[in-house]
Amino acid sequence: MLDKAAYADLPDGVLVADHTGTVVLVNPAAERILGCTADVVVGRDYREVLPLVDEQGRDWWACTDPYAGLNTRVRQPERRLLRPGGVELLVTASYVRNEDRSLTRLVVAVRDNRARERVERSRADLVSTVAHELRSPLTSVKGFTATLLAKWDRFNDAQKKVMLETVNADADRVTRLLTELLDVSRIDAGRLEMRKQVVDVPKAVRKAVAGRVAGGEAEERFVVLAEGELPEMWADPDKIDQIVGNLVENALRHGAGTVTVRVRPDPAVPGAVITVDDEGPGIPEETAARVFTRFWRGNRQGGTGLGLYIVKGLVEAHGGSVEVGRSPSGGASFRFVLPAGTPPYEE
Repeated sequence: MLDKAAYADLPDGVLVADHTGTVVLVNPAAERILGCTADVVVGRDYREVLPLVDEQGRDWWACTDPYAGLNTRVRQPERRLLRPGGVELLVTASYVRNEDRSLTRLVVAVRDNRARERVERSRADLVSTVAHELRSPLTSVKGFTATLLAKWDRFNDAQKKVMLETVNADADRVTRLLTELLDVSRIDAGRLEMRKQVVDVPKAVRKAVAGRVAGGEAEERFVVLAEGELPEMWADPDKIDQIVGNLVENALRHGAGTVTVRVRPDPAVPGAVITVDDEGPGIPEETAARVFTRFWRGNRQGGTGLGLYIVKGLVEAHGGSVEVGRSPSGGASFRFVLPAGTPPYEE
């Protein structure tokens, strides 16, 4: 007797046929994939219930012949197969045999391929983005270094300095890109390492703003407000710098006008609330749900589109949350909550 309950909670669809090829069980996941209920398919031939063809249009069951084929086979590895209408499934099968090697039960597992396709497209997008973003700075680095090596004596010191500064800036750009990729990989794998210590959050905000000013932004474009007294904040200082830096950069890239960064205590639980507001056009409500996904760039090009995805991952790694809304001026307002945390030795 089959234990139907054992199949009920499986995430993959399962179809079981007896020694005659008659379907005796389908679990709820298989019902969703097949688009019909168990009372409709149980008692029918497995080939009628789940007709499958390969990429060349050949009948898969005729090719594999589970019941009359090789009696040494005990399973079929996962294959991409098609149902009528072109619906793609990932299919694997197990052959349960008697002592005389005759097939007593055929167990077929099916999985919708759309989720895997989305993952594969995301990986392809990531590779494409990386290749595009690396090409420009590496071309510049190669061009300037080759020119300097070949024609060093033809340039004066001022020209050499400009070219070397450009090479240095492009090398920093490549380093930032590689850091982003490592962060994405660690976030996806759940392998972020937290090195907690006491963090001065207002100081981290001022450091991020000072870095943008040193990079050429006008100092008047920034307003930093620290309101109230924060509790002792235990966090990873490098990751806090990265969170604030990414949000400020996003406000400069996609926003306009004054960028206001406000730090205040969290009224609900011990912690801090940090908001980064700009005076740009803001983010449409229908777009807000995609802001923290990979490759979101708003209406402007440039950058990898990974910054806000990384922000969300780093904030959540601290046990916090991040959201986007509208600032008082109508621009974008990014708000993240950071719990006070506990010292590493108390966790």
